[in-house]
Amino acid sequence: MLFLIMKKVILGATGSIGSSLAKNLVDSGDQVHLVGRDENSLSELAKNLNSTFTVCDVLEENFSDKILNDLKDEPINGLAFCVGSIDLKPLKLTKKSDFMQSFNLNLISATEIIKSLADNLKKNKGSIVLFSTVAVKQGFPNHAIVSSAKGAIEGLTLALAAEFAPHVRVNCIAPSLTNSKISNFLLKNEKVAEGIAKMHPMKRIGEGGDSASVAKFLLTDESSWITGQILGVDGGRSSVA
Repeated sequence: MLFLIMKKVILGATGSIGSSLAKNLVDSGDQVHLVGRDENSLSELAKNLNSTFTVCDVLEENFSDKILNDLKDEPINGLAFCVGSIDLKPLKLTKKSDFMQSFNLNLISATEIIKSLADNLKKNKGSIVLFSTVAVKQGFPNHAIVSSAKGAIEGLTLALAAEFAPHVRVNCIAPSLTNSKISNFLLKNEKVAEGIAKMHPMKRIGEGGDSASVAKFLLTDESSWITGQILGVDGGRSSVA
């Protein structure tokens, strides 16, 4: 009997969450296709995991064509869009371009790769995992740019969960601040990091593995009756005083 070897595609694969997810999936016997901007980091990760990869920037025009070309019509049963940004400033200092850049990065690029892989995912009863932020549910000062873009991602999650059912499941993870390259500017000060950790009921900053383990669950058949959900992986910050 011939068995098709499915792959799961991870965008933002060299980030804290994306790389943890890739390793978790491969450790469980899955095959992954990695996508990221940093060729050196991406190729090293791909070599370690014996995985295929595509180097591209999701802000590039037609970036999804590069990914499709490298996948060569391979069957896909999972897509994780682990792309994000932390652009913090008071509303009075924002420009239209700040919002446009954030929406292009977080929302528009997600819709582009989903459209490109939708038929493949439907054929293989796949699962999509998107990423939001705790700042959508829990209001924070200076978060207008990222909160509005990620709020749009949560709306997209619900719309696509309805549109793609019952063939493809669509869920979203909303982490709180996580140790990563993009959060280093906030966490490099030890006292600031300690103060932020204390704001969480669990009294620590998130790690990439915290969200990655939930994403892995959502990408597998273990979560086959879960769709249209926004799952907080936030140390309790969004719901516990």
